[in-house]
Formats: sequence, C-alpha cells, structure tokens
Amino acid sequence: MTEQEQDRRALRTQQALINALLELLSTRHYDKITVQDIVEHANVGRATFYSHYQNKDDLLKSGFERILDTLVQQIVSFEKDQCLFDTSMLFHHAQGHYELYRTLIWGSGLELLTKEGHAALSKKIEDRFTLLLKGRQPPTIPLPVLSYSMAGSLLIMLKWWLDNKMPYSPERMDEIFQQLVMSGVRTVLGLTGTLGEQ
Repeated sequence: MTEQEQDRRALRTQQALINALLELLSTRHYDKITVQDIVEHANVGRATFYSHYQNKDDLLKSGFERILDTLVQQIVSFEKDQCLFDTSMLFHHAQGHYELYRTLIWGSGLELLTKEGHAALSKKIEDRFTLLLKGRQPPTIPLPVLSYSMAGSLLIMLKWWLDNKMPYSPERMDEIFQQLVMSGVRTVLGLTGTLGEQ
C-alpha cells in the first residue's frame, strides 16, 4: 500500500469514527457514550481508534475542528477588498446538528468548546484577516485580540440562541451579529462599508 493510499485510508477511518460519534449523539448524551459504543458503531477495532485518538474527547475535538474548517471556508471569503463574513452558515449548521452543539455547549464538551473551539475559531479568523490586510496599515487593535474577541462573541451568541431554543432564524442572527460585532470590526480594520456587506 502506498503512502497516499494509507493517508486516504486513515482519513476514511477518522471520518467514520467522527460520523459514528455524531450519530450516537442524536440518541444519547455525550457522557453516556463510550469508546466501545463508537468503535462498534463505526465498525472498527479499539486498537484502530487508539491509533488515531487518545480518547473520545480527542475525537470530539477533532470532529469540531473539521466542522470549523468547513464553516470558516464558507462564512469567510474574499473578493478584492471585501471580506464577507456570513455567520448565518454557522447558525444553520447548529440548527441541523443540534445534538452536537448541545453537547459542546451544555455537556462535557463545554470545556472543549470554550477552550479548544474558541482558540481554533479565533486562529482561523486571524489567519483570514491577516490575508485580507496584507499590504495595509496594521489595525489599532492587535489581530490576535480582535480575532479572539470576535470568536468569543460569536460563540456566546450561538449559546444564547441554542439556550433559548432558536427563537430567531439563522439569517436574523447573522444580521444581529453584523450590527453588534462586525460594524466595530470593520472600523478597527479600516474597512468601513466593505466588511461583511454584499
């Protein structure tokens, strides 16, 4: 087997384990799911699980980071001097994967979301803004601080929305986020009138 084939096989196994965890989350609480449940659902051996992940928290973190990668690609895009940050995608995703987000926010996954998830989202936002501002004057607030604050605001709004059983549409939540948070971010980045606007 070539190295490329091994890499593809490893990715398939990791995805199968992540999918198994997500499917199990739709029927029971995270705390009640064991590694044995996950490997049986994914139809892989325990040794295979432990060759990829230390424990189920590590698997949850990996799954959340993959989701973040996909979402950040969708919600942050560049078009010349424009940076479109459409957070409605995140709220739509949370709506469609309620059990996962409920676990991350209320279950044992809370620490992963508040620490790992916040840090990962912050880093991805910072990387995007670094690309956007290439060749421009640095902002008055350091990008790591701005990005961490923005990621935290987004996660807090997401938690409030889920806590309150999603009283507004994902599009409305994006509008609120744009007004509350992104207007200030646009000003700090010197992109008033472009960032987050169609």
